Amino acid sequence: MVDTPLHVVLCHCNAIRQGARQVTQFYDRHLAPAGLRTSQYSMLVGLARLGPISINGFADAMAMDRTTMGRALKPLERDGLLAIKPGPNGRTRALHLTEAGHRRIAEAEPLWRVAQEGFESRYGADAAADLRSALARVVRTV
Repeated sequence: MVDTPLHVVLCHCNAIRQGARQVTQFYDRHLAPAGLRTSQYSMLVGLARLGPISINGFADAMAMDRTTMGRALKPLERDGLLAIKPGPNGRTRALHLTEAGHRRIAEAEPLWRVAQEGFESRYGADAAADLRSALARVVRTV
Protein backbone atom coordinates (compact mmCIF):
# COMPACT_ATOMS: atom_id res chain seq x y z
CA MET A 1 0.00 0.00 0.00
CA VAL A 2 1.24 3.50 -0.87
CA ASP A 3 1.43 6.05 1.93
CA THR A 4 -0.37 9.20 0.83
CA PRO A 5 0.58 12.47 2.52
CA LEU A 6 -2.19 13.79 4.76
CA HIS A 7 -2.59 16.96 2.67
CA VAL A 8 -3.51 14.88 -0.40
CA VAL A 9 -7.18 13.98 -0.28
CA LEU A 10 -8.22 10.94 -2.29
CA CYS A 11 -11.98 11.35 -1.92
CA HIS A 12 -13.29 13.64 -4.68
CA CYS A 13 -16.14 14.90 -2.50
CA ASN A 14 -13.85 15.71 0.42
CA ALA A 15 -11.36 17.49 -1.84
CA ILE A 16 -14.11 19.63 -3.37
CA ARG A 17 -15.57 20.44 0.06
CA GLN A 18 -12.15 21.40 1.46
CA GLY A 19 -11.48 23.65 -1.50
CA ALA A 20 -14.96 25.17 -1.26
CA ARG A 21 -14.48 25.92 2.45
CA GLN A 22 -11.16 27.68 1.79
CA VAL A 23 -12.54 29.76 -1.06
CA THR A 24 -15.73 30.57 0.87
CA GLN A 25 -13.73 31.80 3.86
CA PHE A 26 -11.57 33.92 1.54
CA TYR A 27 -14.60 35.60 -0.06
CA ASP A 28 -16.43 35.91 3.30
CA ARG A 29 -13.53 37.92 4.71
CA HIS A 30 -13.77 40.33 1.78
CA LEU A 31 -17.57 40.67 1.91
CA ALA A 32 -17.78 41.09 5.71
CA PRO A 33 -17.73 44.92 5.58
CA ALA A 34 -20.97 44.78 3.57
CA GLY A 35 -22.56 42.49 6.17
CA LEU A 36 -22.88 39.57 3.76
CA ARG A 37 -21.52 36.09 3.50
CA THR A 38 -20.52 34.74 0.10
CA SER A 39 -23.59 32.53 -0.08
CA GLN A 40 -25.87 35.50 0.62
CA TYR A 41 -24.15 37.68 -1.97
CA SER A 42 -24.50 34.93 -4.56
CA MET A 43 -28.19 34.54 -3.78
CA LEU A 44 -28.86 38.27 -4.03
CA VAL A 45 -27.00 38.55 -7.34
CA GLY A 46 -28.78 35.44 -8.64
CA LEU A 47 -32.14 36.89 -7.64
CA ALA A 48 -31.28 40.20 -9.30
CA ARG A 49 -30.55 38.26 -12.49
CA LEU A 50 -33.45 35.78 -12.39
CA GLY A 51 -36.21 37.27 -10.25
CA PRO A 52 -38.99 37.44 -9.54
CA ILE A 53 -38.82 33.66 -9.39
CA SER A 54 -40.44 30.84 -7.44
CA ILE A 55 -38.54 29.48 -4.48
CA ASN A 56 -38.31 26.05 -6.13
CA GLY A 57 -37.13 27.57 -9.40
CA PHE A 58 -34.50 29.60 -7.59
CA ALA A 59 -33.34 26.55 -5.62
CA ASP A 60 -32.91 24.67 -8.91
CA ALA A 61 -31.05 27.60 -10.51
CA MET A 62 -28.70 27.83 -7.50
CA ALA A 63 -28.19 24.03 -7.35
CA MET A 64 -29.61 23.93 -3.81
CA ASP A 65 -32.27 21.73 -2.29
CA ARG A 66 -35.54 23.43 -1.35
CA THR A 67 -35.06 23.04 2.42
CA THR A 68 -31.57 24.56 2.39
CA MET A 69 -32.85 27.37 0.18
CA GLY A 70 -35.66 28.11 2.63
CA ARG A 71 -33.24 28.37 5.56
CA ALA A 72 -30.84 30.54 3.56
CA LEU A 73 -33.60 32.97 2.56
CA LYS A 74 -34.78 33.72 6.11
CA PRO A 75 -31.99 36.15 7.12
CA LEU A 76 -32.19 37.92 3.75
CA GLU A 77 -35.94 38.36 4.16
CA ARG A 78 -35.53 39.39 7.82
CA ASP A 79 -33.03 42.07 6.79
CA GLY A 80 -35.39 43.36 4.10
CA LEU A 81 -33.08 42.41 1.22
CA LEU A 82 -35.70 40.25 -0.47
CA ALA A 83 -39.42 39.78 -0.18
CA ILE A 84 -41.48 36.63 -0.58
CA LYS A 85 -44.76 37.48 -2.28
CA PRO A 86 -47.54 35.49 -3.90
CA GLY A 87 -46.53 34.01 -7.25
CA PRO A 88 -48.28 34.55 -10.56
CA ASN A 89 -50.74 31.69 -10.07
CA GLY A 90 -51.59 32.52 -6.45
CA ARG A 91 -50.59 29.04 -5.22
CA THR A 92 -46.84 29.56 -5.27
CA ARG A 93 -44.63 32.17 -3.70
CA ALA A 94 -42.12 34.25 -5.62
CA LEU A 95 -38.89 35.88 -4.51
CA HIS A 96 -38.41 39.58 -5.21
CA LEU A 97 -35.26 41.59 -4.65
CA THR A 98 -36.05 44.75 -2.68
CA GLU A 99 -34.50 48.19 -3.10
CA ALA A 100 -32.46 47.45 0.04
CA GLY A 101 -31.26 44.27 -1.68
CA HIS A 102 -30.18 46.23 -4.75
CA ARG A 103 -28.33 48.72 -2.52
CA ARG A 104 -26.58 45.89 -0.63
CA ILE A 105 -25.42 44.34 -3.91
CA ALA A 106 -24.05 47.73 -4.98
CA GLU A 107 -22.20 48.04 -1.66
CA ALA A 108 -20.81 44.49 -1.80
CA GLU A 109 -19.91 44.30 -5.48
CA PRO A 110 -16.62 46.24 -5.22
CA LEU A 111 -15.61 44.03 -2.28
CA TRP A 112 -16.48 40.94 -4.32
CA ARG A 113 -14.35 42.26 -7.22
CA VAL A 114 -11.36 42.58 -4.87
CA ALA A 115 -11.92 38.99 -3.72
CA GLN A 116 -12.27 37.82 -7.32
CA GLU A 117 -9.05 39.56 -8.35
CA GLY A 118 -7.25 38.29 -5.25
CA PHE A 119 -8.27 34.72 -5.96
CA GLU A 120 -7.18 35.00 -9.58
CA SER A 121 -3.84 36.54 -8.65
CA ARG A 122 -3.13 33.68 -6.25
CA TYR A 123 -4.59 30.81 -8.27
CA GLY A 124 -4.06 32.15 -11.80
CA ALA A 125 -6.70 33.63 -14.10
CA ASP A 126 -6.58 30.79 -16.62
CA ALA A 127 -6.61 28.16 -13.87
CA ALA A 128 -9.57 29.93 -12.22
CA ALA A 129 -11.49 29.90 -15.52
CA ASP A 130 -10.68 26.21 -15.95
CA LEU A 131 -11.82 25.54 -12.38
CA ARG A 132 -15.16 27.31 -12.98
CA SER A 133 -15.67 25.27 -16.14
CA ALA A 134 -14.81 22.02 -14.38
CA LEU A 135 -17.17 22.77 -11.49
CA ALA A 136 -19.96 23.77 -13.90
CA ARG A 137 -19.47 20.37 -15.54
CA VAL A 138 -19.76 18.71 -12.12
CA VAL A 139 -23.07 20.52 -11.55
CA ARG A 140 -24.36 19.41 -14.97
CA THR A 141 -23.29 15.77 -14.76
CA VAL A 142 -23.51 14.63 -11.14
